[in-house]
Amino acid sequence: MLSLLIAVIGASFVGKEFVPEPDLGEISVKFSTPSGSTLEQSERKAQQVARAIREFPGVVDLYTTINTGMDIGKNRVSLRVLLKPRHERKLTQKQMVAAIRDRLEDVAGVEVTSVAAAREAIGSLKPVMISLQGSDLRVLQRIADEFGGKMAKIPGVIDLESSLKEPRPTISIQVDRERAADLGLSVGQIAAGLRPLLAGEAVTSWQAEDGENYDVRVQLPASGRESGSDVAALPLASGIMNPLTGQPEMVAVGQVATVAESTGTTQINRRNLYREVLFAANVSGRPAGDVGADIEKIADAMKLPLGYRIVTQGANNDMKESVGHATTALVLGALFIYMLLAVQFNSFLHPLTIMTSLPLSLVGVFGGLLLCGSTLNLFSLIGLLMLMGLVTKNAILLVDFIRTAISDGLPREEAILRAGRTRLRPILMTTAAMVAGMVPLALGLGEGAEQRAPMAHALIGGLITSTILTLVVVPVMYTLLDDLPAFLRHLRKAPELLPRPDGERPAALERGPGE
Repeated sequence: MLSLLIAVIGASFVGKEFVPEPDLGEISVKFSTPSGSTLEQSERKAQQVARAIREFPGVVDLYTTINTGMDIGKNRVSLRVLLKPRHERKLTQKQMVAAIRDRLEDVAGVEVTSVAAAREAIGSLKPVMISLQGSDLRVLQRIADEFGGKMAKIPGVIDLESSLKEPRPTISIQVDRERAADLGLSVGQIAAGLRPLLAGEAVTSWQAEDGENYDVRVQLPASGRESGSDVAALPLASGIMNPLTGQPEMVAVGQVATVAESTGTTQINRRNLYREVLFAANVSGRPAGDVGADIEKIADAMKLPLGYRIVTQGANNDMKESVGHATTALVLGALFIYMLLAVQFNSFLHPLTIMTSLPLSLVGVFGGLLLCGSTLNLFSLIGLLMLMGLVTKNAILLVDFIRTAISDGLPREEAILRAGRTRLRPILMTTAAMVAGMVPLALGLGEGAEQRAPMAHALIGGLITSTILTLVVVPVMYTLLDDLPAFLRHLRKAPELLPRPDGERPAALERGPGE
């Protein structure tokens, strides 16, 4: 019981995350320029950021993209930073991430949204992703402002980003339907007439000398569509025919519509038929699972209107699913082990003796993770599953030898002592061999080995403590459970041994030895 209590207490101090961050020598940097920036402006800032990153001696190469992938917009820039191998640089990948983030704070005109390890192998762009869902975007905006302010104060949260971006400058055209109808124009005709002028239209293709085909797009020059007055002066063919020329009369856009400069939403997200505001953040100094637990406390404390909800996404959601699957695997594994042992020993009690060694390993699992600074993650859960079979094997060696010795005529106490002396060497040898085999993995040697090291930390800690406790606890449990059937039969024959309601000791228990 004491070992289980220590294991429960130790578990509260172990950090939780989905998958540890490996040092693969690759960093992803994302930033945005002010809303409405042109492609040329974003490119100049990208070159400035690239020069700042190249100042670090561990950087080998850079790859920059603008308005690609999930970073849509002429002001959204992504950089892929390739580092030297781990043994050739002084700083680790985490230290490089922190140094690059501090350096980019000195670059004016850019908003850094993410500096982190490349995460394709981890499964999400950022480890912390929270989805706010509802029907009204204005209500979501109010909830997002409150939630985002509280989330930003959580220790370890960095690079907090919301899908509600700053509005971008737009030109609003409000059509006067009555005036347009008098001139023989509909809203669709006005839109069709403006589209090739403002957005351009591909009219043909051109083949370059390298054999590539390029679309030829006809569009007004930028000087003719920069402001609202430029758009208001654009001509449209009306539905009124000139009797002299037989051609449609030309009218300006300003004659049939009100043109004004305004702002518009950068993007509108939807999920499960609801409007969505998505928060994404990186973590620093704390495991993502611990940060996610604090976020869930904030979400539970918020009073949301009917029809609005906060949903965990990203790596934390994957971690919940993995923990659920691992728990199911542990329960099924323990059940199948018990069934096999019950068949092997032809008993329902002695398998329980063997399985008492399973919870004893939890002390070493959490102790090993704490000692090595690891977290409870997907790999450490895999190590825990592996540990179940190894720990059960040691207990089987003891119990099987004890039962064999008793069947050969030895008294139970002597059989237990002989089992301890005889089985001690093979138990220690197999444990030592497994621990020695896991040491290279536990040391995290090699590129990206930090990701798999928690599996070895959990396995080594669990093996050491379970081996020591198994040699003591299993013989004791065997003695207690071996006496249990005789004690129960004695109780049925002598009910006076049962405790009395008044709390007095049964008379049979007050007799002296031999009475």
